[in-house]
Amino acid sequence: MRLLDTPFEDVKVIEFDAFSDERGLFAETWSESYSGQLDEMPVWVQDSYSVSRNKGTVRGLHFQTPPAEQIKLARPVKGSIFEVVVDVRHGSATFGQHFSMVLSAGDQRQLLIPACYAHGFCTLEDDTEVFYKLSGLYSPENYYGIQWNDPALNINWPVKAEDAILSEKDRQLRPLADLPPVFEYLD
Repeated sequence: MRLLDTPFEDVKVIEFDAFSDERGLFAETWSESYSGQLDEMPVWVQDSYSVSRNKGTVRGLHFQTPPAEQIKLARPVKGSIFEVVVDVRHGSATFGQHFSMVLSAGDQRQLLIPACYAHGFCTLEDDTEVFYKLSGLYSPENYYGIQWNDPALNINWPVKAEDAILSEKDRQLRPLADLPPVFEYLD
């Protein structure tokens, strides 16, 4: 397994090896051996799984606030996604900036997203399935999100706003400018 840097120091792409033979494939997707390579070693308490029937489905941009914040490890297990993280740490030099990448089920990569980043994705194929590991349980009281297509974020999504498939909950999310300071950047 390899940890790859992104423009955000604490957001990591994790590449894992897959071993194939006549039976199929085997891969180790997470290991405690990362403990020396990560600033904070997550303790996973919940696994979640989403299935999106249609290409152009947008989920996000979501996060949870303290004391119920969540570190996420996300990867598609079928199909592909345009993955996005946004820095929501008030006072950070990169506040409001984003990082995006394409993840596909067959590429043996996943994204480790710290708690102080909003996370979302857009499906690039029909019947896309995404698996997440989470360091905290879902907490409706601590759930936050920001508008996926907020012009201030300048994200080049692979779907037009009028064609995006969203939940009603995600349609109601506010722009970044309306976000209270839920995560303060500590230098």
